Amino acid sequence: HRTGDNPARWRDHLSNLLPAKAKIKPTLHQKALPYAEMPAFLAELRQRKAIAARALEFLALTCVRTSDIRAAKWEQVDFREKVWTIPQFSKTHKEHRVPLSDNAVSVLEEVRRISSAIGGSVAASEFIFPNDITGAPLSSNALLALIERMDRKGQMTGHGCRSTFRDWALEQTNFPWELAEMSLGHTVGTKVERAYARGDAREKRREIMQAWADYCSMSKPKGDNIVSMSRPSAP
Repeated sequence: HRTGDNPARWRDHLSNLLPAKAKIKPTLHQKALPYAEMPAFLAELRQRKAIAARALEFLALTCVRTSDIRAAKWEQVDFREKVWTIPQFSKTHKEHRVPLSDNAVSVLEEVRRISSAIGGSVAASEFIFPNDITGAPLSSNALLALIERMDRKGQMTGHGCRSTFRDWALEQTNFPWELAEMSLGHTVGTKVERAYARGDAREKRREIMQAWADYCSMSKPKGDNIVSMSRPSAP
C-alpha cells in the first residue's frame, strides 16, 4: 500500500534512534570445556558404547554443529578420500566438506558395528547416528542428555566443542587463524577476496583436524594406568 523506502529499516535509519540489540540483550555464549580438559573428557566418553556417545565424539573431532551430526548420512561420507560432504551446512546452508582424521574414521567404523549389532531399522538406517529403536535421527536433546549423565551439565554443550577447538588452535598451534575459521565453516575474507580464493584448503584443513584429533587422544581413561600386582607368596 505504499512505495519508497521502508520506514522501519534498521541500517542508517532506526539504528540512529534505537540501541543495538547486543546492548539490550547481551549474547550468551554456549558453555565450552577448556581445551586442556577435552582429552580426559573424550577418554571417559569412549568408555560408553552407545550411538549417542559416538555422535558426541564425532562432533568433537569434526567441530560441526549438533544439527549437522543428527542429519549426517552414510552417502555423504567418502571413506576412500576420508571426507564428509555436508550438502547444506548449518547456518550457511552451503556445501561444506569436512576432512576426516583417522580418529573420526574410527568413530564411523565403530558406530557402524554398533548399528549392525542392533539390527533391524537401526542397521538399515540412512543416518550415521540413528536412535537405537526406530533408526530415525537422534533427538535434538540426545547429546545434552548424555552430557548431563556424565555430570558435565553447565560445563559444556555439544556446540561448545567448536569454541574449545578454536581456543586450542589459537593458543597451542601455529596454524593460520584463517585455517581454523575455515575448519569451523566460517566465512573468511572480504567478498572480493572470496571471489578470487575459491578453494576450501581441504588438505591443509586435514592437517589441523588430525592435529586436533591427536591432541584429543593424549589422555587415558581413569584407572587405565593402574597395573594389578600379585601378592607376594609367603616365605
